[in-house]
Amino acid sequence: MTDMHSRTFRDRHGRGLRGTLLPTDVPRHATRRKAFDRAVLEAYGPIYGMYRRELGNLDIAVDTVPRMRLGAEQSVLPDEITADGPVPLGRVIPPAVDSRGNPTRARIVIFRMPIAQRASSPAERHELLTQVITSLVANYLNIDPRDIDPGFQL
Repeated sequence: MTDMHSRTFRDRHGRGLRGTLLPTDVPRHATRRKAFDRAVLEAYGPIYGMYRRELGNLDIAVDTVPRMRLGAEQSVLPDEITADGPVPLGRVIPPAVDSRGNPTRARIVIFRMPIAQRASSPAERHELLTQVITSLVANYLNIDPRDIDPGFQL
């Protein structure tokens, strides 16, 4: 008779551990979506720190994919959209009035999937997010992106 605790199980295909390494209820566990949201806030934080007063009425949001209709004839995207070629990476949505007549605040929307597909490491993702957010904040503030980041590449 063997004890249940001393019994070993075969790893039939040699793949090692399967499933998550950390339980989902521990603080260290984060989904890809939460990790991306945290990366967006880390990239936005220094910019917000420099322009706290001017950005006080600006919200920042993350959407999975762009939900905008771009015409095939549009060879140049509007200034409020930051893109990699024809693929939008983020956009500025100006303040408006919603369908119920309530005013909405200005918002920067970052598109998660297009950015995640272009970055092969967390460092590349941070660099791309910083570039996109700098461009969008500059558009919102109506200033040159190099005023925010002197090393900004146009």
